[in-house]
Formats: sequence, structure tokens, C-alpha cells
Amino acid sequence: MTTRTQSVDTPAGEARLTWHTAPRARLVLAVSHGAGGGIEARDLQALAAALPARGITVALVEQPWRVAGKKVAAAPKVLDEGWRGLWPAFAGPGLPVVAGGRSAGARVACRTAAELDAAGVLALAFPLHPPGRPEKSRAEELTGAGRPTLVVQGGRDPFGRPDEFPAPAGPHPYELVEVAHGDHGFAVPKRAATTQEDALRTITEAVGEWLARLPG
Repeated sequence: MTTRTQSVDTPAGEARLTWHTAPRARLVLAVSHGAGGGIEARDLQALAAALPARGITVALVEQPWRVAGKKVAAAPKVLDEGWRGLWPAFAGPGLPVVAGGRSAGARVACRTAAELDAAGVLALAFPLHPPGRPEKSRAEELTGAGRPTLVVQGGRDPFGRPDEFPAPAGPHPYELVEVAHGDHGFAVPKRAATTQEDALRTITEAVGEWLARLPG
């Protein structure tokens, strides 16, 4: 695996990609952070470390608002514009591209997947609703992605527990994997039977197996 960074100008400002390149890649997974953090998130780092050995090049995406040093995420429309502007860079290696993200980044991937002809969508910690507000559902963004989709959700995520998600349906029903005891950041309490290492292994194995089933 080789690692490099790349700055890309987008309509929303300059974004930064950190490429973790597989030696004989068959897919690119472009995955961005959420509104409350950056690419240092434990799940993103775990995927970047594990997937190149499976033939998946991982591009970790720092969105323009983070690169600019802002503390608050841009509006959804602006996030989508930035993501669209990055797509030619993702497609640069000439491989199918899976759009991914955690939390707000997962929403962006879902909203734009069909128009960008993504090979699939990886939704990490999809924010199904604001904490304590299940009536404010964002399920339509997920179910409307129009591409094969994998949701990886913590068992105690206040933004939506796995049992709150609607039943998969339609031509591209999503798959959902639960990370036992995980919160919105997939942190696991020390008192839980599952360790933090187990939780991250669940994520990397589930994503790796799902990606292996996508056409390359």
C-alpha cells in the first residue's frame, strides 16, 4: 500500500484527499467524514488500514469546510456540490467508485450516488434522525440512493439504532450490519462484552466482504 495526499479544487472550496492505494486495486472507496470530526475517525482509519490488502484503494476525503478550518459544516447543498466536484478525482484511477461517508458524509453519498453513477454506497453511522427526534426521519435519502448500499450502524447510536431503520425494499434494497454496543462514533463502553478492537473488526470485515460482492 502507498499513501499520498492530493488537494482538489471544488465549487465549495479546496478539499484534500488522502489516498491509501492498493497495489492491484479493483475498486476505489471514496469516504468522507461527518459534521463533528475529520478523517481521524476510528472507522475511517480502520478501513484505510485494512482494505488495500483486499484490493480496494481508499480515498479519505477532508471536505472543504474542514480544510478551510471552519468549525461548522456547510449546508447540505454545498456539501453535495463539493462532492460532485471531487468525483473526477475519484474516477481518475479508471476503476469503479463506491461513494461512502460517515454520518453527514453518508447522507451526501446517498443523495448523489445515482447521478454520479457510483458503483455502490457505504453509509457509516447513517443519521436516520436527530437524537430524540425519530419523527424527523431521513430514511428517504437512504432508500432513494438507487445503488447497492451497505449501512453500518452502532447498536446504541442515538441518531438511529438498527431496529429503527425501515425494512429494505425496492430494486436496490440496502443491507445493514450492526456493530454491537457501538455509539455514533462506534465507540464501545469498557463494560461491554465486545471490545473496541472487535467493533472495528466487525466494520472492516463487513465492508470488505460487501465490496468483494460488488462488480469490479
